[in-house]
Amino acid sequence: MTDKHPIIAITGSSGAGTSTVKTAMQHIFHREAINATVIEGDSFHRYDRAGMRIAIAEAATEGKTLSHFGPDANLFAELEALFKEYGEKGTGKTRLYLHNEVEASSLHQEPGTFTPWDSIDPKNDLLFYEGLHGGVVTDDINIAQYVDLLIGVVPVVNLEWIQKIHRDSNERGYSAEAIVQTILRRMPDYVRYITPQFSKTDINFQRVALVDTSNPFIARDIPSPDESVIIVRFREPEKVDFPYLLQMIKNSYMTRRNNIVIPGARMGLAMEIILTPLIHKLVQRKLLAS
Repeated sequence: MTDKHPIIAITGSSGAGTSTVKTAMQHIFHREAINATVIEGDSFHRYDRAGMRIAIAEAATEGKTLSHFGPDANLFAELEALFKEYGEKGTGKTRLYLHNEVEASSLHQEPGTFTPWDSIDPKNDLLFYEGLHGGVVTDDINIAQYVDLLIGVVPVVNLEWIQKIHRDSNERGYSAEAIVQTILRRMPDYVRYITPQFSKTDINFQRVALVDTSNPFIARDIPSPDESVIIVRFREPEKVDFPYLLQMIKNSYMTRRNNIVIPGARMGLAMEIILTPLIHKLVQRKLLAS
């Protein structure tokens, strides 16, 4: 962590809804005229789409599992090096993972491949990471130590699975059986590398459905925002103006000294109200340190 080159990271598993937070952050950056360098976590996968299929099959022949949640399928050391270098110098290298035809066609590449590594633009106010591993700590690496503001997005697990099943089925054309196999294959890495991050976050946004999600594998639709609440947990509640939040976010209430519960439909608004002053503080510290 450094005052001169702040890093914000959103971390959450596949299908957790980190894109909702990303959208809220982009609104804040635009409104506050903040120039943020955006880093996508998928850019630090070890394999492209075809290579991952081969690596999974090879691991299976050896009785092992491989998933995008764990270190064997990711470049943890390179991500840690980026955060460290950016924090110290405001520089570093990244690339893009091209998810679909729209992203790939403009660069004349195939979907599921990476662009070449390139230096990030040094003319920026902060680095913003969105992905699976913004707060990962293992025996070999500690990415969390370089993050100035770490935000977790973690629905209750059945809701997370429902979101993943519907996304992968509707947007990516995967069969229900294939999605279930992916969930099962990822579970050991989910427990070891994803879940522990949420004990290190500064703020967690956890979505809880208010309808029955007891069997996520037969759910016909994703519970709507109006059918859910968001539990927001603060690591340092003594620094939070809870009366202000309760006044600004209609129908919110507290359940513990470090928790506030908000209606699901107000998630985006709540994120902007909560995160804007924190981002302001980081940018002000940067200006004072420059």
